[in-house]
Order: sequence, then structure tokens, then C-alpha cells
Amino acid sequence: MAFGKGHHLHLVDGSAFIFRAYHALPPLTRKSDGMPIGAVSGFVNMIWKMIEDNKGPDAPTHAAVVFDKGSHTFRNDLYDAYKANRDEMPEDLRPQIPLTREATRAFNLACLEQEGFEADDIIATLACRAREAGGRCTIISSDKDLMQLVGGGVEMFDAMKNTRIDDEGVRAKFGVGPDRVVDVQALAGDSTDNVPGAPGIGIKTAATLINEFGSLDELLERAHEVPQPKRRQTLIEKADQIRLSKQLVQLDCDMALDYDLDSLEVREPVTQELLDFLTQMEFRTMTKRVSDALGIEAPVIRDQTDDGAAPREEAEQVAFPESYTWVKDTDALKDWIARAHARGYVAIDTETTSLNEMQALLVGVSLCIEPGEACYIPLGHKENAEADLFATDALSDGQIPFDEAMGLLKPLFEDPSVLKILQNAKYDCKVLARLGVQVAPVDDTMLMSYAMNGGLHGHGMDTLSERYLGHSPIPIKELIGTGKSQVTFDKVEIAKAVNYAAEDADVTLRLWHLFKPQLHRSHVTTVYETLERPLIPVLARMEMAGVKVDRNVLSRMSGAFEQKMAGLEDQIRELAGEDFKVSSPKQLGEILFDKLGLPGGKKTKTGAYQTGADILEDLATEHELPGLVLDWRQVSKLKSTYTDALQDHIDPETGRVHTSYSIAGANTGRLASTEPNLQNIPIRTEEGRRIREAFVAPEGRTLVALDYSQIELRILAHIAGIGELKQAFKDGQDIHALTASEMFNVPLDQMTPEIRRQAKAINFGVIYGISGFGLARNLRIPRDEAQGFIDRYFERFPGIRDYMDETVKFAKEHGFVQTLFGRRINTPEINAKGPGAGFAKRAAINAPIQGTAADVIRRAMIRMEDAIADLPATMLLQVHDELLFEVDQGAEDDLVKAAREVMEGASLPAVDLSVPLEVDAGQGATWAEAH
Repeated sequence: MAFGKGHHLHLVDGSAFIFRAYHALPPLTRKSDGMPIGAVSGFVNMIWKMIEDNKGPDAPTHAAVVFDKGSHTFRNDLYDAYKANRDEMPEDLRPQIPLTREATRAFNLACLEQEGFEADDIIATLACRAREAGGRCTIISSDKDLMQLVGGGVEMFDAMKNTRIDDEGVRAKFGVGPDRVVDVQALAGDSTDNVPGAPGIGIKTAATLINEFGSLDELLERAHEVPQPKRRQTLIEKADQIRLSKQLVQLDCDMALDYDLDSLEVREPVTQELLDFLTQMEFRTMTKRVSDALGIEAPVIRDQTDDGAAPREEAEQVAFPESYTWVKDTDALKDWIARAHARGYVAIDTETTSLNEMQALLVGVSLCIEPGEACYIPLGHKENAEADLFATDALSDGQIPFDEAMGLLKPLFEDPSVLKILQNAKYDCKVLARLGVQVAPVDDTMLMSYAMNGGLHGHGMDTLSERYLGHSPIPIKELIGTGKSQVTFDKVEIAKAVNYAAEDADVTLRLWHLFKPQLHRSHVTTVYETLERPLIPVLARMEMAGVKVDRNVLSRMSGAFEQKMAGLEDQIRELAGEDFKVSSPKQLGEILFDKLGLPGGKKTKTGAYQTGADILEDLATEHELPGLVLDWRQVSKLKSTYTDALQDHIDPETGRVHTSYSIAGANTGRLASTEPNLQNIPIRTEEGRRIREAFVAPEGRTLVALDYSQIELRILAHIAGIGELKQAFKDGQDIHALTASEMFNVPLDQMTPEIRRQAKAINFGVIYGISGFGLARNLRIPRDEAQGFIDRYFERFPGIRDYMDETVKFAKEHGFVQTLFGRRINTPEINAKGPGAGFAKRAAINAPIQGTAADVIRRAMIRMEDAIADLPATMLLQVHDELLFEVDQGAEDDLVKAAREVMEGASLPAVDLSVPLEVDAGQGATWAEAH
């Protein structure tokens, strides 16, 4: 019966399946001969899932898997640069391509490809024929180029997201219906396929133009009517290029095919042929799955070699063992150490009594050599763990004496020929460094994930294990409890600790096997090897050094802040005309909105008015009282968060504060500081700056601070190519005064501090994509005045707006942005609708700038230790663009010279900035004096 009404054709974009499988899944080799088969395994899994998920009344009656054949097509004859920027196919993927065709035929599915045409053209021709015949067609792909085919019985299905793409879905993507997708693509171009389009016109603008003029032909015919001069000029001058782009993106719906729709009728797999292919590939799990579905016994797959290694499963969840090894004596420990030496790498993990590395006691060590083969070496578990009343310091049985075990482990941990693999390596390295063990070299799975997946999700072990291994690790609370009944790990019974502890090392090793080869595929190997991994020992030594803090100074500041708060409270109550509790949001809301009648009052579900900082910042442009409340809150926070809390963070043994830096704490590459957080000490107010007076140098030493001068503005000038700003930086001009002069037409010699302050707020605000609302809050001026400032800024420096538009366009097309050093910052919410859309765009605009600045100072820190190795100096802190050192008195100038040279040349040789980096230096007995 000929294909027609009631028939349903499924067309699978096979090439997309292959690349998805290759990039999303870990590498896999066939055990018998080392043949790479990871992409084939993923491809087979996806085809099987498609078959299993499409049964019942809506099942396909006809189906085919469509592939690209060769790289040269008729489009290359039209435009020789078409897809010229595509990377070469990875070497380990090339031999897998023919195997995916074999897999398709093994499932008895039609396998289609044609020289000189892309898979999309074959799909287009078959989809159009199915529609003309009165049947339905589902294209299994998320490729935006195929969206021009949607409608009239043709739809798309994104198998990765399990979502259907219909007419509405196309409009959400392109802003036009399927019939005008080609017109929009022709204007917007496509950097992935090297389709030129119209320079400066993105998807959104293209959709607006097509909707206004009706079609691309009409638009080009009436281009002289476009009101925007630059856009009009582009459309007129680039008309031929735009028409060529339309030819490149238009799919061929009328290919000459040597088969028809009827030949694509769904056929059941030939059981023996399918199982022969799966066993040949050595896909154990899939072979069993298919055999079970067919109701037959699965054939046995035997290994062709025996190298002592456990067989690797294909790219899907691997079962974890029910129990691991408890190492009770030195002979057993020596055996594990020997195996680690023989293997050349070992995953390690420590169990301790505290999350604070400076106070944590080592309780045990885990090792893992092969996935599923891990051990736990208990070292400090106490007797009577269950009964605190009778607890003693006596150790439980089954533990090697601490010094003896560490004497055996130390050479392994320090052996340069054995790679140590850890998750959050800095923690374990610090714990072991306090015992005199310098762990090196190391790989860190947390930082590998961060380099590849920054912005997508967290990078803790549980998150990574669940997401990438399909395994939920044993929760720590099952062992140590929660709340008041929680105990430290040394009180956990060893028998219960073994599986928990060893599993951590096992998970770490499995993640390493998965992530290590993906670094290269994700093009972030350089980022990981030059910006992430080398920073681990640098930060560990900084954190262990700590910075001296004067408790008496903090105590006096707390008293002064208390008096300041009292004074502000008096002013606030006087303006309110009555006594009320300033710290009470409920009472404050009643004063602001009920008594004073200020606009914009919104109530929460409890009936109280909202009085968050954003609301008070808006109100501060209308009335003095909200601004005073903001000032009161800031002083209150300084007192509670710093002058009071910092005293509790002074280590009783060292007399110093030892902050902990998170390398993977911020998406942009900025370091985050915790316990205590020294990154967020406010420095814009006099009170905030005073906090630094408590950070002091010990006798005979000096604190030296080196701070990049306006580094983010310099990077913006470079990235956006703003000639005036670049020249100003080269000439050493006051950039804020220059901006004010350019914007407000005020000569430099007549500049006032107030005008310069406004320009400074705009300069820095623009980097963060500030809105008129935000600037109004910062300057406490009316919104229309603030918006006027921003509008004038972009008129004066149009290159900045172009940079912003291009960056957002790139993020929307690729799902990430990059720093100048290749750091990838993923932007998963960039295409979101609603309130979060604006934030996602601002984050994408700022990320390359802030991320590049973060990369620069990382590079400086990594080089710094060698540069000052011969000086009596120690690097103590990094706070955004500043490094703080402690140095012997008399050696300050030598330190400044050496450190400045490193910092100002930190981008080289990787990136040669067109704007000079400048570093300000200061020194003194306190951080406040040095800054």
C-alpha cells in the first residue's frame, strides 16, 4: 500500500545522534582490540530508546536514519567558505562513523546518505513528500535548520529534551513562523556554519524586520525605508551576501532519490543479525537488554584478552560494589601502595574531624586503583563510639599505628611518578600538609567539571556522581547524624565507615576516567592545566599562612559601630516623627508606606510591607529616611559580619585568620572566600574601609598591597575595541574624568568631584549591564535622569553597545561565552523568558570581562611564588583585583618591583592586550595603610 493518509514517517538525524553521543559520554574502547566505540555505544542506546519509546497507536509506520556523507556539498560550490570554520573530526571518532551505519542496518532501519548533499536535504525532501502524500512526519532532531520544514503534518522531536517542536516552538526560537525561518536565518547568518548573513543583525532584529516587511525579498526591495542608518546601509550594501546566505540555509526539498517512501516501511530487526553486531561490539548491557526484550537468552560475550583490568561497561550507569576493603595491617597497606605505583595513578580521599582544614584531625585515608576496587585505611577511630558517657581516647582495633601508616603513605603521596586524583584536592592537600606530607602531582575532578561545566551546575561530589554516574553516594548523615546528636568522624564505627569512605575514592576515580578525556573535546584543557590545577598548591599555602588580625582593634570598632548605629537610629526616628524599632521590617514598612505615604508599597503574604534593599534604594531617590535605613543596615552588617564575627575566626594556635578560597565558587573564574568571607568587605564607605585596620603585620614585617587599576574597564576597552578609552589608558589619563568630559561636555580642568563620581558609576555600571533603575539606586537620583546618563554613554561609545549585542547573540547561539583565555562560562538561562531573562543577558555581557580579569590575576598568582622565592615575603590574600603580601621590613621595594612585574605581564604570552595593565602598590603596618 502506497504511503499516504494514516501513515507516519520518522526521520532520525543520525549525524546529530553520533556527535551528541561522542561529546556527552565518556570514551570507551573495545576490550579485545582497543577500538574506540564510545560514540557507537551511545548511538545504539539512543536508537534503542527511540524504538522502545515509539510503540502504540502513534508508532511510525515508516522510518529512516539519515546521515551526512562527506564534507563537500553543493553549498560549497556556491560559497567556498561554507562550514570552513568547522573543526577537524576527532581522530577517535573517525573509525566509529561506519560502525554507526552498521548499527542502523543491524536494527533493520533504512540507512540513508547521499554524496553532495547534507542529511538535512534528504530529510527535507522526504518530509515534504510525506506531507504532499497526506501522511505525517516526525523529524527526530533539535537542529534549528530543520525548523523551516515544520507545519502541515511535519513536526520535530528533540529526543535529548523529550520535547516536541511545532509551529509555536519555531516562533519561540525565531520570532517568525516556519515559512519565514529561512528569511530570518539569511539575515542573522550562522557562525557555526560560516553563513555570513547581514553583519550586526541578530535573530531578534531579523525577526522584527521580516515581520514588518513581510519577507526577505520585500525587505531588500524596500531597504531604503529602514529608519536606522547603520542597519539601512548594511541591508543595501550587503544585499547580494544576504541573498547568498538564503541559498545556503534553504533546504533542498526536491532531491533526486533512488528510493521512495514505501521502501522505508518499518521492519522488525533480524534477531541474529542484531545480536551478532552487539556482541561484536562487546556491548554487554545492550545485548542483554535486547535479548530480554526479544524473550531469548543473551549470548555470552567473552573478553579476548586478560590484562587484569575489570571490563569497562558501555556508556551508561555502572554498578558500585556492595562492600570495599578494610585495610587492617601494614602488609595489606603495602600491597595497595605497590598497586598504586604499578598503575601510575591513584584516587585518594581523607576522612577528618572537621571541615576546617586548619583544625581537622586525620581519621582515615581511602585509596582507589580501579573502578570498584577501593579500600579504607582507618587511622584515628575511637573506642566506645556509641556511648559518649564512657568514651575514651583509646583507638579501636583494626587500625595501623598512625605514624607507621603515614610513613608508608607519605612516599606514595609525594612520588612525582604517581598521579594523585582527588575531588576538591585543596582540602585534602592542606590536611596532609599539616602532617608534613606534600601531595603532588594532583588532578582534581571538581576543577575538571568546573572548567567544562561552569554555570551549568554545582561541582560537589554528590552532584557530579548523581549527574554523571547515575549513582547517589552514601549520605554522611547516616554515619555522623545531624543536629545536637551529630558526632565527629573519629567516633564512627570503622565497619560502618569503610563503605562510605572508600566509595568517595571510587566515585572520584570514575569521574576522573569520565572527565579527563572530555577536557580536550570541550576545548578547555589549557584552562584546566594553566588556570585551575596549578592554583591548588598556591591557594593551599596562602590559606595556611593566614593573616594576622588584632582582636583589640576589632573590639574597639564594634563599639564605634554601635555608637554610629545609635546616631543613625536617632535621625531615622526624628524623620519618622515617632519611636520605632529600625531593625523591624514590619514597623519600618508601616512608617514608610502608611505614615509617610511613600509610593510602591507591596505586602507579603503575612500582610507586612516588603522593605528589601532594592525597594529602599528606589525610595531613597524620593525621601531621606530610606537612605538612612540603608546606611544603618550597612553599619549593622559590618558589626555583625566582621568586627564581631572576625574575632571568632582568629585561630587560637596561630593568632591569624585563615580564610578558605573556593576555586570553583563563581561561574566567571572569580575566587570565592569563606570562613570568613574576606571578598565582601565593603570598601566604598569609610566604615567599610576601616575594617582593614584590624589586619596587621607582625613585628618586623610590613603589609604590601598590589592592586590592578581599573582592570575590567581596560579589558572592556580591548574586547570592545573602544579607541578613545584605549588611547586614554595608554596616555595614563583619568578615565572617569575623561568619560565625564566626553558625556557631559565638561572640560577636564573644570571637572567637579560630583560629575566624576557619576561617570565612575556609569563606567563600572555598564560592565555589569546596569539599567536606569540600577544607576538611579546607586546615585540616588531620579530614574529618568539616570537613564539619560546611560543613553548618552552609549551614544558616545557605540562600540560598547555593539559588544553587548554580539555577546548576547553568541551566548544565545552557543549556550556559553568565553574569556580571552578560553574559559567557558555556560549561560543556560540566556534564552529564558520572564524576569530572569534580563539577569541572564547582563551576566553573559559581564562574564567575558570579569572572567578575563579573574584569569589574569590567577595567572599572576601562579607565577608569583617563583618570582618572590628569594625574598623574605609571603602572599597572604587575594581580594578581587588585589594581592596582599607580608614582607620583612627593608625588603618592601624589592617585593613591589618583583610582584608588579609579574602582575602587569600576567596576560602574556597567551593574550597581548591592546591596553596596558597597571598595578598600584601600597605598604603599611595595616591593610588599610597598604591599600
